[in-house]
Amino acid sequence: MLQTISQLSHGADAIGIGFGIPGMVNLEQTTVYNPPNLPGWDAVNAADEITKRTNLQCRIENDANISALGSLHFGVGRNFDSFIILTLGTGVGGGIIYNRKLFKGTRGMAGELGHVIIDYHGPLSNSVTRGTIEAYLGQRFLSRFATDMISQNPDNVLYKKFHRDFDKLEPIDLTQEADLGNDLAIEILKKTGQRLGYAIINYTHTMDIRKYVLSGGVSKAGKWLIEPALEIVRKHMMAPFQDGFELVTEDLGNDSSLLGAAGLAFESFS
Repeated sequence: MLQTISQLSHGADAIGIGFGIPGMVNLEQTTVYNPPNLPGWDAVNAADEITKRTNLQCRIENDANISALGSLHFGVGRNFDSFIILTLGTGVGGGIIYNRKLFKGTRGMAGELGHVIIDYHGPLSNSVTRGTIEAYLGQRFLSRFATDMISQNPDNVLYKKFHRDFDKLEPIDLTQEADLGNDLAIEILKKTGQRLGYAIINYTHTMDIRKYVLSGGVSKAGKWLIEPALEIVRKHMMAPFQDGFELVTEDLGNDSSLLGAAGLAFESFS
């Protein structure tokens, strides 16, 4: 990472570094707490550590919040004053933009939307309890759910492709099969989309934000995920909240995070 920063800043008039990191980040955008993918880290002033090694000012931010900033300044989020981004990758992250500013709550840690519980008897994920949004929509957990359903349908082409090694099954395989008319793949993605819909209802009823941006690998399921989610929203979201509701996908891909990190540096130091 430090080598990459050095290469990018060499010969350039760099004003500082914006950096996305998994985990909860304080209001000052300096310290990350208990990042799930970095075992052994408790509370680490990552911004200070990066500055020591690069001689450049640094601000850090939760990786989903970084994606929200990228979408706000460079992606579909430019069309909205307030929106919620859901990053459907290995896990599920969330970022809240309110009046074109990142909403961080009282201590800086708002937006952990993947850890909202919709069924406390449900499956496990990286959360401390069962049945969170991440347990249904995160890539590794969606694949686990798909494995259970496929195992019950040995005549399906998905079983024939993956029964010897279900670890190779990824959401893109479900999307491709759904595009070919595979009813089982369509059903798996439909159930996943329905849970997305219930999650969105919870967020909307709580925050009164009606614009949603989906990003990450799982979001590439497109209509197979979005249409069931919209059906649930139409049926179960309180009527006044449906006025102005939109659910769109972010086309920037990983560039959303890269551009968001750059935007964080410009906002902080320019």
